[in-house]
Amino acid sequence: MLRRKKVVILFLVIFMILPFIFSLVNLYTDWLFFVETGFRSVFTTTLLAKAGAGALFALFTLAFVLVNTVVANRAKFPQANIFMEGRTIYQFKMNEASLLVKPLSILAAAVLALFAGQWGSVHWEKVLLFQNRIAVGTSDPIVGKDLGFYLFSLPLLEMLQSSLSFLVFATMVMILAMYYMRGGISISPRGPNIDAKVRKHAAILAGLFMLAVSAGFYLDSFRLLFSGGGAVHGAGYADVNARLQAYRLLAILTPAAAVFLAAVIWKGYWRRALLAPAVVFLVYGIGIKAYPAFLQKFKVAPNELALEMPYIEHNIRFTRMGYNLDRIEAIPFDVDYKLAATDITNNAATIKNIRLWDHAPLLRTYSQLQQIRTYYKFFDVDNDRYTVNGQYTQVMLSPRELSYSDLPSRNWINERLIFTHGNGLTFGPVSRISQEGLPEFFVKDIPAVSLADIKVSRPEIYYGELSNEYVIVRTKVPEFSYPTASGNINTTYAGEGGVLLDSFLRKTMFAIRFKTEKILLSSDITRESRVLYYRNIGERIKTVAPFLTYDSDPYMVVADDGRLKWMIDAYTVSNRLPYSKPISRGINYMRNSVKVVVDAYDGTLDFYISDPDDVIIKAYARIFPKLFKPIAALPEGLKRHIRYPHQFLQIQASMFAAYHMTDPKVFYNKENLWEVPVVGEKMMEPYYTIMKLPGEKKEEYILLLPFTPAKRDNLAAWLTARCDEPNYGKLLAYTFPRDRLIYGPKQIDARINQDSYISQQLTLWSQRGSEVIRGSMLVIPIEKSLLYVQPLYLAAADKAGLPELRRVIVAFGNEVVMEDNLELALQKLFGGKKIAPSTPVTADGKAAVTGPGLAREAMRIFERATELQRQGDWAGYGEELRKLQQILKQMAQ
Repeated sequence: MLRRKKVVILFLVIFMILPFIFSLVNLYTDWLFFVETGFRSVFTTTLLAKAGAGALFALFTLAFVLVNTVVANRAKFPQANIFMEGRTIYQFKMNEASLLVKPLSILAAAVLALFAGQWGSVHWEKVLLFQNRIAVGTSDPIVGKDLGFYLFSLPLLEMLQSSLSFLVFATMVMILAMYYMRGGISISPRGPNIDAKVRKHAAILAGLFMLAVSAGFYLDSFRLLFSGGGAVHGAGYADVNARLQAYRLLAILTPAAAVFLAAVIWKGYWRRALLAPAVVFLVYGIGIKAYPAFLQKFKVAPNELALEMPYIEHNIRFTRMGYNLDRIEAIPFDVDYKLAATDITNNAATIKNIRLWDHAPLLRTYSQLQQIRTYYKFFDVDNDRYTVNGQYTQVMLSPRELSYSDLPSRNWINERLIFTHGNGLTFGPVSRISQEGLPEFFVKDIPAVSLADIKVSRPEIYYGELSNEYVIVRTKVPEFSYPTASGNINTTYAGEGGVLLDSFLRKTMFAIRFKTEKILLSSDITRESRVLYYRNIGERIKTVAPFLTYDSDPYMVVADDGRLKWMIDAYTVSNRLPYSKPISRGINYMRNSVKVVVDAYDGTLDFYISDPDDVIIKAYARIFPKLFKPIAALPEGLKRHIRYPHQFLQIQASMFAAYHMTDPKVFYNKENLWEVPVVGEKMMEPYYTIMKLPGEKKEEYILLLPFTPAKRDNLAAWLTARCDEPNYGKLLAYTFPRDRLIYGPKQIDARINQDSYISQQLTLWSQRGSEVIRGSMLVIPIEKSLLYVQPLYLAAADKAGLPELRRVIVAFGNEVVMEDNLELALQKLFGGKKIAPSTPVTADGKAAVTGPGLAREAMRIFERATELQRQGDWAGYGEELRKLQQILKQMAQ
């Protein structure tokens, strides 16, 4: 029996110690990570804040609970378990449980302190923001508090109030249980007997709990400004004129009720004890629930616009502030349909950069043409702009990462020592296609082959979106670099990323962290070996700066020196801006305040402040002065690739659809409500393009999204974000005249479906076993007119089908045409010469031949048509004849 108890005790000790050991190991290896990245001050600041907040909460909780338990344990109850029935006196013996009260109470205090410490450490960020709070300089319109109070102080005050309420309530329950077990509270046939000492102790705790509740009522008066029950988000007429006054009354009444409650319990007037909470509950029921509802129904509802107008103004003002909509400049855009061939020629750079390759079809095409091996994978396709061979060009690019789940042989040596990185990227223009309907490449293959003046000097991707947990480099085992026809090429990591495994201690720490003994036992690991961890770029940046919210679409950039860099947009957010309408997770304040750069080879991290006016990033810069750099410090080669975030503009657009209306009466009546167009079953998303904005002299890279009036399909406006310096971040809303019809994407889509020739071709392709993929509908402003462009892709119906760009549909005014490429479609619409730089190209990226080459192409198409005629494939025969007609037209020019 004794041996069994020792085993149980040993097991419990190990069970309690092991998590502590793992925590210390993770803490030590994280410290090494922060040292590697150069952010040890961030680590120490965060650690001290967590430890300080946790210790403060734990010590206060421990002291509060122990003081109460000591008082309870010292109380003597000589009459415990004695009661009289009639003339007979009964006495019960103390049970064994009462003897365990003291040790159990100490254990309970320790457990509560432990949980309180963990709770406090979780909220370290609120403590630091409170300590480094900044005045915004703008006050809320109801209470008159500076907005900094809501952003930096209120979150901490709410947490303290809820923690204190729970602590007092939990302590009161525990103390009453202790008194019951020790005989201070007993149950007899005549009812409960409560000793005077118990009564006085309970009186103090009940009063403290009521005071904590009163603090909650005080904070509720501020939380009203985030309520959403009125005409708009934020406090409305009934809130301000009823609930706010009731909360203020409760904040004064409840402390008085707390004193009264404590006094009557102290004296043992139990029936009167219910009077204090009853009064508070009554005031709450009438002032917070009944009277506001009555006021809303009989006064506000019949006169809603007149009474709610000031609060609608507040909602408009602060929502526009919360999402930075005040920066949007509205510009009238008077559309005409006078676009001519000369205008097309004058806007050649815009035409050449119209995106014909959608992300999803292009990802499938890249995967089949450039994946090279099954263990490589293209995870995403990114959009950017480069100066290629002297021309400002919009491009699509996709990193070729290593997919560990697709390795042919998965074992520790392969996954951790040999296959350590991805290799290079695929890179090409957004609009050029070969005669086979495939994309052109500027950079392709392994090793990287450049068909332009973009060079990749360091193609290895050790840090990416698909990277596994850790790898070990500079071992005795050669790292796999890339395959060739004659064999595999190996490499050795030459960077400074990762942590040296130069001691037995470090090997042991990482073996425990990654739960593998192989790090200790492997003879391939030397003192020069380095362990690279936190390799997933999302996890990497969140580990350093977890208080920022990160964009879900990192994109890769080829720097001027040929190194590959990841760029990630980061946001500061809050859910505490008064009157601002919230989105998901209650967020009602958002700024794209930080641009993060991660080197794909050595994992170097840099955080650049892109919005120095943001008050939240100012507070974080105070907390972590060595973490952030000014945007001016970003190298020029990377600064040229900063993009306005697609997701942020999408959120801003969803708000601007209603909050472009600044007149409260117009806003209330929704007289000019917009919405983002829906084409097919999918809502349009912002898209990047290169174009010349109205009134500007040269093309620039922008992000664009059109609007339609609510429940209508014609265009109302288009919103654009400028991405190039010195105009980065400027938002423009071009509004269309409301007195005439401007075709919207859905109307153009309907006209395409109604076109007999286009619908016939789509049907024929589908019947021939091809999957017809209709690309995104793009609205392209040129001069004072609008072009609508939609690419068409054909792929085999099975999953392995290779999407080929086979047609481009262009609409202008009342005309819709479908041709083999964009240039032919524009020629058919406007006449004139074809724009030479965007002519079709061959699969190797070279320009297609003309002259005699066209004659040979015509002969080839004729022979193919003859063969299809012989096979009885009349649909294919007609398609080839149509191609022949296009070739002959080109030869006739």
